[in-house]
Amino acid sequence: MSASSAKTWQAISPSPRRRATIRGVDGLACSITLNTRFDAEQRRRYQDPRTIQRLLREAKTIAIVGLSTEKAKASNMVASYLQDEGYRIVPVHPKASEILGEKCYPTVADIPFPVDVVDIFRPANEVPEIVEQAIANGARAVWMQLRIVHLEAADRAIEAGLIAIVDRCIKMEHGRYGGQLHWAGMNTEVVTSRKRSVRES
Repeated sequence: MSASSAKTWQAISPSPRRRATIRGVDGLACSITLNTRFDAEQRRRYQDPRTIQRLLREAKTIAIVGLSTEKAKASNMVASYLQDEGYRIVPVHPKASEILGEKCYPTVADIPFPVDVVDIFRPANEVPEIVEQAIANGARAVWMQLRIVHLEAADRAIEAGLIAIVDRCIKMEHGRYGGQLHWAGMNTEVVTSRKRSVRES
């Protein structure tokens, strides 16, 4: 993911934005296993492709914990991409007042409304507290980005009724199932005869 792909958007417009369609694929929807640290059962529990597709298709609001103010940082580029795809981004940053045109909150506990996904860009040792805040918030899912792994916290989220996605990039997963990574010539391990489309959300 290059810095040139990041786009800064101002406040979410009341009018709908285009969002790449995330559907269940006709054919094989397999988990990407290259370089994975998980065994088959862990991939089923924390990285299930159909769970990821459903979550990305149904979610509307994504809180990003550790969202950087710097455009070249991965968290900012991921947030810009998701915002461009029609999701409402809720920045969680201890000092910033606004990022990408959206009001920032110091912690998930300070967000005064429930979010669909709490996406985590923080070290693994901070994840348990973030998960507890996500549960209290009423979030539907917690998502730990690539190389962020805390299985005990993920299990705590699952026990509380949340979805837990671990060691996956939400931007890359959206691109896999929305078709953008195919357009870039990447092997996403998704085999389908269905033509992907862009729809108005």
